[in-house]
Amino acid sequence: MKRLLLFLVFITFSSAFPTDRKMENEETTQLAQAYLNQFYSLEIEGSQLVQSKNRSLIDGKIREMQAFFGLAVTGRLDSNTLEVMRTPRCGVPDVGQYGYTLPGWKKHNLTYRIVNYTPDLARADVEEAIRKGLDVWSKVTPLTFTKIPKGTADIMIAFRTRVHGRCPRYFDGPLGVLGHAFPPGLGLGGDTHFDEDENWTKDGPGFNLFLVAAHEFGHSLGLSHSNDQTALMFPNYVSLDPSKYPLSQDDISGIQSIYGGPPKATAKPQGPTVPHACDPDLTFDAVTTFRREVMFFKGRHVWRIYYDITDIEFELISSFWPSLPADIQAAYENPKDKILVFKDDNFWMIRGYAVLPDYPKSIHTLGFPRHVKKIDAAVCDHSTRKTYFFVDIWCWRYDEVSQTMDRGYPQRLVTYFPRIGLRVDAAFQHKGFFYFFRRAKQFEYDPKAKTITRMMKTNTWFRCGEPFNSSSDFSTSEGKVHSGGVELVYYKNLNLLIFSIVYVLKK
Repeated sequence: MKRLLLFLVFITFSSAFPTDRKMENEETTQLAQAYLNQFYSLEIEGSQLVQSKNRSLIDGKIREMQAFFGLAVTGRLDSNTLEVMRTPRCGVPDVGQYGYTLPGWKKHNLTYRIVNYTPDLARADVEEAIRKGLDVWSKVTPLTFTKIPKGTADIMIAFRTRVHGRCPRYFDGPLGVLGHAFPPGLGLGGDTHFDEDENWTKDGPGFNLFLVAAHEFGHSLGLSHSNDQTALMFPNYVSLDPSKYPLSQDDISGIQSIYGGPPKATAKPQGPTVPHACDPDLTFDAVTTFRREVMFFKGRHVWRIYYDITDIEFELISSFWPSLPADIQAAYENPKDKILVFKDDNFWMIRGYAVLPDYPKSIHTLGFPRHVKKIDAAVCDHSTRKTYFFVDIWCWRYDEVSQTMDRGYPQRLVTYFPRIGLRVDAAFQHKGFFYFFRRAKQFEYDPKAKTITRMMKTNTWFRCGEPFNSSSDFSTSEGKVHSGGVELVYYKNLNLLIFSIVYVLKK
């Protein structure tokens, strides 16, 4: 009898566990599909005949999501991926029509109206959170915001639940989507909605209205999501100290790329600043190879380093090419021994030290659509004769042989070059590696293995310091650049300021 009872218990439990596991797998799959549908433009068909196609599509979208959040790109629903999917977040997609920086409002004086209030907070606390959320952006731009009591404002603010009005987006109850906003434009453009089913707070447990509002207003002004986890525009809710300034440099660079910086106070005119090679926060406008040297552009100046000579030269761009503008935005050397230099929607072609006649020309003659107004960076892979152009978060590929844009582009930078980030400031190729510059960091990237091999400071080429302390995600190559003694000698010659830098490599 005991054996029979044990057998029945065993049968009961053995049949229950697979059922529970199956239900758990189905719930996980449904969660993933809903998440990818909403935030990564997943569209799958219901037919049994396309299940394998759907599986491949889902795996691809999982990889895209994992790359965006800096997770291990496996295409599988591992625990880290599911944890991110379950984290409360903004309802604006990470891809699709929001996947680029929009033109922004055509005016700098914007109005806002609070249509209704949440009962979770005092009316005055709601107004303070909204005002502070807008002030975050006005402090770093020329934008101003004026509250109006009635009528239609540029930014209409409301607390809603589930499906609401004519809004094409919906809320999903507590602990899911916290809010959503629409990019600048007519109709719903600029409007911001918060989920009333959440617990909104000022400084207690729940979701801080100021932090969520400041994030959503970034969308109202034209920003997309950032994969920088320190950025306010990171899509997942991060509980920060509301008394501290929430913007990262990534947020500031993004919003100022649309509207520019705040109005400058009237002051005595100052001459152009001279960049310093060993400034720890040094950034570059553009970088390119030029025969046996590499040229680093910054403002009106250029550094030149040579592959087989120890000298580093620092000169004015105009000393080589008087007709070129300052503050160029991209440059690269093509396979025909010419340099292309870009600023705004124009580019110049250089052979040796002569700018070719009939330049500048429009970047649209290269095949860019009219909405592209400038190039952020460019690099030519001389082994394939393909040039990569970087525009905001997009990557274009140009065939130097046929002199046409390749089909299937643009692609998202975060997808084509994983782990580099959303944007790059400059790029060039050296000894088979790509070097991507983003603010004060550079990434050494192996295009064949599609992986980052080193992360360094931008001015490592000037022997000013050691590479960044690489995390375990990066395998640092053996040929590290070591710091050396740097002697700077400043002198004037025919109005040119030349830095002579002599260094000794430690072996």
